[in-house]
Amino acid sequence: MTNKFQPLLVTGIHRSGTTWIGKMLAVTGGLTYANEPLSVIHRQGVLGAEVRHWYPYVTEENETPYLPAFQDLIKLRYGLFREIGTLRSRHDFMRMGRDFFLFTSGRLRGERVLLKDPFASFSMPWFADRLNCQVVVSIRHPGGFVSSLKRLNWPFQLEDLLAQPLLMRDFLEQDRTDLESAAADDVIGRASLLWKVLYRTVHQTLQRNPRLISVRHEDLSRDPVQGFKGLYQKLGYDFTPEVEHVILNTSSSENPTKLAKNKTHSVKLDSRANLDNWKKILTPEEVTRIRKITDGVSQLFYSDNEW
Repeated sequence: MTNKFQPLLVTGIHRSGTTWIGKMLAVTGGLTYANEPLSVIHRQGVLGAEVRHWYPYVTEENETPYLPAFQDLIKLRYGLFREIGTLRSRHDFMRMGRDFFLFTSGRLRGERVLLKDPFASFSMPWFADRLNCQVVVSIRHPGGFVSSLKRLNWPFQLEDLLAQPLLMRDFLEQDRTDLESAAADDVIGRASLLWKVLYRTVHQTLQRNPRLISVRHEDLSRDPVQGFKGLYQKLGYDFTPEVEHVILNTSSSENPTKLAKNKTHSVKLDSRANLDNWKKILTPEEVTRIRKITDGVSQLFYSDNEW
């Protein structure tokens, strides 16, 4: 049964629909949305801790700077004075005002926090055990993920994984050679390797922590209403007609079939048409390469006929 004060974490690899999932879960009400506190460029008012690497691995061994900061965040305590010290533009000021209002009003209403953060994927057990979070992790097909990074030309900094000794020790030492030898400008190779090591770790984590919830982005996209209805039931949330209406509106066939590059975080998309966009973006040679790199892990989530 859901604790009315229990925070919720929505995570998964970036570009895996975590924003859509988080926004659709927030429709139920009683949740204050906090966007990517573990991002390297997060706002200090939201989380009063320095984040040095993308996909930081937080455990009890290194939690000292994170635990009090997240405890404040879960209580919706906004760090107004910390944020003031970072202001550089009118846009920063307006964002501070928005976040301060959301946190303050959410706290006064007794709302729980919804942490939408793909960069928390490696740290899911810590969020569940130390912060008592419900956890939802989004799985996205490697072709869909890699094609998204190719289209946006977003090569991932694998060096951020290598720079974390605890993460390497616990999960990624076997990948050290591949991580170190990845070419800096190889978007396809780097994205495929990130997918492999992240979702291998996610699978191991899910096996050890059955209370964590996983959902495939493709299943939600193919049948949003039934997909989210099932997710709502697992979380103990009320799936109301209002919730269904919002979900239908964001996934309608009247929406764009793919997002413009300047609207990468929009949630209004023709979800069914978007399913196979990656097959148009990637060349057959690139698909073959992605399958080879992710081999052994992709089969844990996707069958051969889903390629």
